[in-house]
Amino acid sequence: MPRLRIADAEIEFEDTGSGVPLLLLHGFPATRRLWSEVAPALNARGLRTIVPDLVGYGASSAAGVALDMTSQARWMWGLLDALGIGRVWLVAHDVGSAAAQLMTVAAPARVAGLVILDGVYRTEWAMDAIESIRGWDWAQAQRLSPVLVRRLGKTAHLREVLAAYAGEQGGRQLIRAARDLDPRQTADLDAALAASGVRSLVLWGRDDRYLDLDTVARPLARLLDAPLAILPGGHFTPSDCPGEVGEAVGNFVADGGNR
Repeated sequence: MPRLRIADAEIEFEDTGSGVPLLLLHGFPATRRLWSEVAPALNARGLRTIVPDLVGYGASSAAGVALDMTSQARWMWGLLDALGIGRVWLVAHDVGSAAAQLMTVAAPARVAGLVILDGVYRTEWAMDAIESIRGWDWAQAQRLSPVLVRRLGKTAHLREVLAAYAGEQGGRQLIRAARDLDPRQTADLDAALAASGVRSLVLWGRDDRYLDLDTVARPLARLLDAPLAILPGGHFTPSDCPGEVGEAVGNFVADGGNR
């Protein structure tokens, strides 16, 4: 698996297919495996997918630095620079969409289009859902993964996504990543996002119980002047309905982001 050192981080990623490049970003508490059933469908449509583990998640790492989404945005641009990719389509889920929003306002000319799936808006990051992880006892880190799998691992695919966090080291990864999440980082992006002019699409699981359709998805879509498509899934749409996700993203890219 490719692995690159970017500034103070080591990023492991998958780079498959050829053609127009897409950067697929997962959220918390996922890994790049979240996209394992979506990326092949996009590759089959003649698209290149770069799918990293965010730094501090899965197999990507950095010591002694914050794992917040502002840092993730900087690392992700660094990864694309190292791969020689100038302009890219950003496709992001959950808090990975905070990194994508920050990437967009930092370099809008480099973003061909933005797709947000069950993502964040202003300070709406569903932080209450991870409060127990943020407060988890470091000494009991090995007990975190089984709890998380019972709570979220309703399918074999989601259990595969969460497998990276088994054991003490995996539990410590999750605690550290959870404690570094900071909703203030997207609190004041409205004007910059609206001014970016980046063509956008918002996809949302009909049964998302963490990020509400009416209070998060609809206002986000209005801010981005983007169509909102409701998909037959819960919060983890790339896992719940990968066929629908792949089709929606592929069609959006094929249409050049036209609405």
